[in-house]
Amino acid sequence: MTTKILVETRINGEETEFLCEPRQSLLEILRDALGLTGTKEGCNNGNCGACNVILDGVLVNSCLVLAAEVQGKNILTVEGISRKDGLHPLQEEFLEQAALQCGICTPGFIVSSYALLHQNPHPTEAEVRRWLAGNLCRCTGYDKIVRAVLEAASRIEIETNVKTHASEEG
Repeated sequence: MTTKILVETRINGEETEFLCEPRQSLLEILRDALGLTGTKEGCNNGNCGACNVILDGVLVNSCLVLAAEVQGKNILTVEGISRKDGLHPLQEEFLEQAALQCGICTPGFIVSSYALLHQNPHPTEAEVRRWLAGNLCRCTGYDKIVRAVLEAASRIEIETNVKTHASEEG
C-alpha cells in the first residue's frame, strides 16, 4: 500500500491542500482531485503543451511535474487567468479571432501566451511563434492563435496606458 503525501500549495491565489501518491502528476491532481479541468491531457509526455500551467512564474507541462513537488509553490492554471470582472483580454481575443476549434489545446495556448506576455509584453510575431512552438494544435493552424496573442498584447498595453494616465490625473 502506497503512503499518500499531504501537499500544501497555492493554486490560482487560493491556499490548497491535497493528498497524492508519490508518482502522481500535477495534471492528475488538478483534474481528478481538485476539479480544475481546464488543464487538458493531450500527450501525457510533455510534447503538446495542452497541460501547461505556470509554476512559481515558470511555464511547465503539468504532466511532467510530480504533484508532491509543488509543496509550498504557486500554481496558475487557465482558470486563474480570468479577471474578477470577466475574461482576460487574451481569452477575449482567442474568442474574437476564432483562435480555437475543438478546444483541447486552447487552455495550454492561453497559459503559454499569458506567460509570454508577462515576460515580454510587446512580442513580435516571430517571438510569439517561437514561444508557442511547444504547443500543438491539430485543428486551427496557428495564424489565428498568433494574431490573438498580438491583439491581446496591444489591448493590454492600451489598458495599462489608460490606467496609468487616469491615476496621474487623479
